[in-house]
Amino acid sequence: MTPHLLLTLPVAVPLATLALCALLQSRPALQRAISLLGSAGLLIASGLLLRAVLDGTVLATQFGSWAAPFGISFVADRFAAAMVVITGLMAVAVSVYALASGARERERAWFHPLYHGLLLGVTGAFLTGDIFNLYVWFEIMLIASFGLLVQGGTRAQLDAGVKYVVLNLLVTTLFLLGVGLLYGLTGTLNMADLSLALPEVPNQGLVATLALLFLLAFGAKAAVFPLFFWLPAAYHTASAPVVAIFAALLTKVGVYAILRCFTLVFGGTLDFIGPIVGALAALTMVTGVLGAAAHYDVRRILSFHIISQIGYMLVGLAVATPLAIAGAVLYVLHHIVVKANLFLIAGAIRLAGGSYELKRIGGLHRSAPLLALLFVVPALSLAGLPPLSGFWAKFLVIRASLEAGHVALAVVALVVGALTLYSMLKIWNEAFWKAPSELSMRAAGEWRARGAARAVMLLPIATLAALTLTIGLWTEPFVDFSLRAAEQMLGREAYVQAVLGAAAPAPALPPLLPPLPEGAAP
Repeated sequence: MTPHLLLTLPVAVPLATLALCALLQSRPALQRAISLLGSAGLLIASGLLLRAVLDGTVLATQFGSWAAPFGISFVADRFAAAMVVITGLMAVAVSVYALASGARERERAWFHPLYHGLLLGVTGAFLTGDIFNLYVWFEIMLIASFGLLVQGGTRAQLDAGVKYVVLNLLVTTLFLLGVGLLYGLTGTLNMADLSLALPEVPNQGLVATLALLFLLAFGAKAAVFPLFFWLPAAYHTASAPVVAIFAALLTKVGVYAILRCFTLVFGGTLDFIGPIVGALAALTMVTGVLGAAAHYDVRRILSFHIISQIGYMLVGLAVATPLAIAGAVLYVLHHIVVKANLFLIAGAIRLAGGSYELKRIGGLHRSAPLLALLFVVPALSLAGLPPLSGFWAKFLVIRASLEAGHVALAVVALVVGALTLYSMLKIWNEAFWKAPSELSMRAAGEWRARGAARAVMLLPIATLAALTLTIGLWTEPFVDFSLRAAEQMLGREAYVQAVLGAAAPAPALPPLLPPLPEGAAP
């Protein structure tokens, strides 16, 4: 299969699925089948892409027969391909859950076309090699996510949707301003070309200012302190499948953009940006975990933990060593799986217990023992307990911080991990362990009566829990992959050569770390 086809399919599949679902809006049964097949197709296409880049190859293609840096570039290295694969996996898991939860009102509100429109924007953002087209994919995500957020039309959803859209439009304006200034300064918006052009700009102070502007724009998308307030204000109003895909992917696109741009485009500013990112990471971790500790609504607790965990990912960029970047990569992949699973479980808690409010429910360890068991896995992984995936992700980040002399960041990360465990134990004690309430006893009967639908709903939850266990117990290949992905991101030369080809200067960019020996273990 050609590189062009490999890079096109992860975008073409959700686009085609979106169109078919829109055409079949009046035929819900067929629409559901097409939606599920489209999600599976995305997973297959992304798997083929990942297989093609596992050996270190960087795939690139140019659309419209325009050579880089003038055409539209799509590029995939290990990190980008892994993000597309995890997107496909989440697409399938949430699609199955959404079908089993049986909310027909979502389908009447164009759930399936909007869902695949969101996936289209996400995969495009991961694969684009152009800053302006990154802005375009962000806009596609914004439109689709707003449509999904306000489904149901309740006052709370509309209020959350307004807050979400207003802030994102302001941030997008800042992003577009940065894009214009960047083009005026260099005459190019191709990421690979920018990595060569920006070091040659005489006024490096202006380059640093632009880097801060992009950090602000991407940081708001990622819900970084202090621009995180839109996330807990919006996420707790959405339905379980919608908030699960939001929690898995939306903020991670912002994190991906930060890691990509500050290792590739603004790689020369890492010494300047590092302390700023470190301070933002610490404040993001602390603010998020304290917000989670203060609430008793499951969705709000989990929403604040999204914010908290973003801080761990930023620590990798703040430290900016190969091990730290590898830790950030592994943390992103682990968190997507765990956080999506926890929100799916939250939806099941509401059905089995009758409410999202912890003070109103209880006794689920008896009425829903399998759900209780499945909750333990992602909850303890989020807190970073061994031998689960979260432990190894936190271990890499904290070890890299200590080795680089960032002791304060390591201490904050450890304390936040302990407070995260407190929040997860609070959910366990209130929802699962304490005596059942009257509301929970009534809901338990309805939960048991769901039969096959309940089994199908628990299937993606169990699958994601198994993946969390797999990463934790069989961690060596995942850590090795993360290290090699970090090597590509910091080395940059392979990326530049793949995109620009003969147009790239012979010396190119020296790698920022020595290559890993062939067959080396982490």
